[in-house]
Amino acid sequence: MVDAVDFLTSAVLIGTGATIVMDVWGMVRTRLLGMPSLDYALVGRWLGHLASGRLRHERIAASPQVAGERVIGWSAHYLIGIGFAGVLLAIFGPDWARQPTIAPALIVGIGSVAAPFLVMQPAMGAGIAASRTPRPWAARLQSVLTHAVFGIGLYAAGWLAHLLLDP
Repeated sequence: MVDAVDFLTSAVLIGTGATIVMDVWGMVRTRLLGMPSLDYALVGRWLGHLASGRLRHERIAASPQVAGERVIGWSAHYLIGIGFAGVLLAIFGPDWARQPTIAPALIVGIGSVAAPFLVMQPAMGAGIAASRTPRPWAARLQSVLTHAVFGIGLYAAGWLAHLLLDP
């Protein structure tokens, strides 16, 4: 039971920290490059419609709003980050959190781009790997960079969690 609690605590701390790093990257990218971040209300909208059985949208922004979509979207964003931290710990072992290394964090971080490429973007009307967007390769590059930053965040948050949990 203690191992499960340690695993969950590590996943929550690491996933939350990595997601914060990803969000800070999004804010910096917006300020310096004028590139907008994903509107997580649209993720909440998609999830709200998913709950009523609708998986795919022609264009999620044109779909009817869902009550609480912003809260739903942001909550899902952080829960997904925590889930990917759990994947990192499950694949590379809970000992990774005691001695974090960059390679596993980057593998999971960059690998997590499969979720938007293969699930979120097609379901929200952008096509597989943003193929239906005006500039697919630019969108793909930004997605990969953002998920690489998430991987760096996993590593940094892993070290922070290590310092907090194993002083």
